[in-house]
Amino acid sequence: LQVEESAISLWNWAVTKHTGAVISDEQRAKLRFVACRLICLCEGSDPPEGSIRRQILMSMKTGKGWIDIGKAGLADGFLENAMSSIEKLYAKLRKGSEGEADIEVHRADVEKSLFKVLSYQAESVFAQGDFQKAVMCVQRCKDMLLKLPKETCYLSILCYNFGVETYEWKRYEQSSFWLSQSYDIGKMDMKYSVGKEMQAKVLRLLATTYFEWDCSLYLDKALKAISLANQENLHPAGFFLKVKILLKSGASDEDINSALAEFTHLEMSLDFCLNTAKLLLEHGRESVGFDFLKSVPERFESSPDLGKITLLHIEFLLQNKRELLAKQKIEEVIIGHYTGKQLLPEALNQLHIILWDRAAKHYEEKSYSEALHWYNYSVSFYTPGQIDQNLAKLQRNMASCYLHLKQVDKAKEAVKQAERCDPNSIFTKFSVYKIAVMENDTDKAMEAVIEMGKLAEKPSEYEDKLRVDKNTGSNLLSLAAQIALENDQQIVAIKALEYLSEHLQDCRQLFAALKCLVRLMLSKVMAENAEKRHEDINSILTYLNLAHKKLAESFTEEMFTGDMRILEAHWFRKVAWNLAVQFKDSPEKMRDFFVLSFKLSQFCPSDKAVLIAQKTCLLMAAAVDLEMGRQQATPSEQTELFSQALQHLQTCKEIWKVLKLTGDFAKDPTDTLLLLYEFEARSKLNDPTLHNLMESVWEQPQIEIKTLEIIASLAMESPARYPVLCKKALKSALNLHRKQAVIDAVKFSKCLHSLINIALPTGLTDLDTCVLQEVWDYFEDALSVVSSTDAYPEMEILWLMTRAWNTGIFQYTVGKYKEAEQWCGLGMRFLNHLGSLKKTYE
Repeated sequence: LQVEESAISLWNWAVTKHTGAVISDEQRAKLRFVACRLICLCEGSDPPEGSIRRQILMSMKTGKGWIDIGKAGLADGFLENAMSSIEKLYAKLRKGSEGEADIEVHRADVEKSLFKVLSYQAESVFAQGDFQKAVMCVQRCKDMLLKLPKETCYLSILCYNFGVETYEWKRYEQSSFWLSQSYDIGKMDMKYSVGKEMQAKVLRLLATTYFEWDCSLYLDKALKAISLANQENLHPAGFFLKVKILLKSGASDEDINSALAEFTHLEMSLDFCLNTAKLLLEHGRESVGFDFLKSVPERFESSPDLGKITLLHIEFLLQNKRELLAKQKIEEVIIGHYTGKQLLPEALNQLHIILWDRAAKHYEEKSYSEALHWYNYSVSFYTPGQIDQNLAKLQRNMASCYLHLKQVDKAKEAVKQAERCDPNSIFTKFSVYKIAVMENDTDKAMEAVIEMGKLAEKPSEYEDKLRVDKNTGSNLLSLAAQIALENDQQIVAIKALEYLSEHLQDCRQLFAALKCLVRLMLSKVMAENAEKRHEDINSILTYLNLAHKKLAESFTEEMFTGDMRILEAHWFRKVAWNLAVQFKDSPEKMRDFFVLSFKLSQFCPSDKAVLIAQKTCLLMAAAVDLEMGRQQATPSEQTELFSQALQHLQTCKEIWKVLKLTGDFAKDPTDTLLLLYEFEARSKLNDPTLHNLMESVWEQPQIEIKTLEIIASLAMESPARYPVLCKKALKSALNLHRKQAVIDAVKFSKCLHSLINIALPTGLTDLDTCVLQEVWDYFEDALSVVSSTDAYPEMEILWLMTRAWNTGIFQYTVGKYKEAEQWCGLGMRFLNHLGSLKKTYE
């Protein structure tokens, strides 16, 4: 009992809250579901009549609730339960009846609930797509209408709704069945019928269903249905549909005129009449259509919308290629405009559209004079001095026609009028630009294209006013560049392309514009003297940098494929490479182009050719930075350049490691160049890691004498000063000289000369004994080589003799007589090897 009371409370609460819009339809359905199930669980073996009636009501409403929220499958069980409860109720009532009259009363009472349940079951199975079951349920309901005539309207509308849904699903056969049922049920009891208007509505949809299903097969049925509909209730929609069916059937003009006559006295709107005329004319019934159209003004004499009739007349005259008659009508409208018979603004706008469309058609056909004729009709509706954006557009269009006709003065006047109406329009500037290019007025063309570029940066200003494509600015700049190139105005074309490259979103178009810019600027640079080149070379660098930037951004562009990106990257990297080679007289530019070529190549697959190009670009860039660093006056500039060179070298080393895996590079000097460049950069930056770098160098077995001599030279080249490293490099070089099968005396002498200079600085007297001993050994080495060959340069022998003698003198001056005697003696030993100079020094 407590569960039953709770279920009833829950049910009532759901009803109250739904009425107050506290819970949704779905929430109410769920609450009803719970309450109903609880009531079912509480049912005993012989429930009282009240409980059964309550269960019938709750089961019906729960089932209907699921149907209404689109979950018909959940309704079936509840509706079956309701049906079962109805049977129980009927049996219970019969059992307590005292005669036939009582039984009839009880049957009538039960049949009302049974009708409802059957109609809900029809809805449920219909929603689940079971046409046959829905038909059976509706037929049972229909059979019950004699006893329940008040339900006639409800069942008729239910069938109509089924017909509407199946029509929308294009199930025309089912739709025609349901609509026919709706109409038939509606006729069963006139007292409780849906009414003539509804019956006509059902028949109109039935006629439409037959018409769309298969007009050739069901034409008679469609005509019969629409005729019946019009008999039930005369309505414009029925009139229109009948005309439509007759036209489709190929009926004669006489039959169509008869149909039109049926509705002569029917109240119809002007738009409805115009749509009917349009329907007739679109089906090629010109005679009937124009006659009907001529009859319309009589019906709407006082209407301010009469202009719509004239517009439709003009439109169909043009569609049927009766331009002369259309022109006469338009001229009548123009006269009326200035004699108090103006069109309403909406109709006038529509007329302008018709005139412009006709003008545009002639323009496309290159009938420019005829296009102007139609544009002039449009101009006729504007008052002198009127400011209007559409008038500006009109004048621009006329200017284009005049230009094609070579009537430049008229074109200029039209553009002047356009500027008056809309001076800040990108389209107006484009018209000014076209005339300037045609007149070869470079300055004015440049001015116009600069204005276009500025306006393209803020497109909202013209996009809001005129419904144009978001790429309009880019399209116009592209066209401007094309026009300039066609007229040999290279400078103007470059300016247009520069603005274009800033605004283009489409990657393919952007790269095409940048390529064109590069080519144009290159031809300009080649024709210029050295003074003017600097700025244009910077422009080319800007274009290539933009190409690099856009290639990096292009990964998010769906229409720009990986293959496209690679092709573009190859083109731009090769251009940058060629420019670097071409501008070798300008180190800074050469460096910038090499760096750019490397950056662009990073978008290419890393095959051997690309890796070699990348390595070369970075080596060249580092070489240029080092060279520029040697020539810079300020330490900060030097530091920046040497640091930059070091960065290039580090990247280059990584690439070189990969490249060496692809083949034999035994004769390639890259390792040596990387070593020398890195040594120079680090030494001049006073890099603390320099000694670590050199440790690996001393261990290399294949290092060349020349490399060591260059390292020695760089170690003492300002701002670097590493005498220990210099000395070590020279000693290593000297050792390698000694190991040669035949010593090259000249090279040996130069190396020894440098080593003695670094070990025994000129002018020093207070020298460490160890240092003197080390230098003594170098002199002994020299004597050894001098004694074994006649190729030792005489001036080098003289220099050795002099250095040894002077070292002895220095020792003497500080009181080291023994050492002085040794060194002077050493010098005398070199005297014997002098040639022609021997007598001079003896």
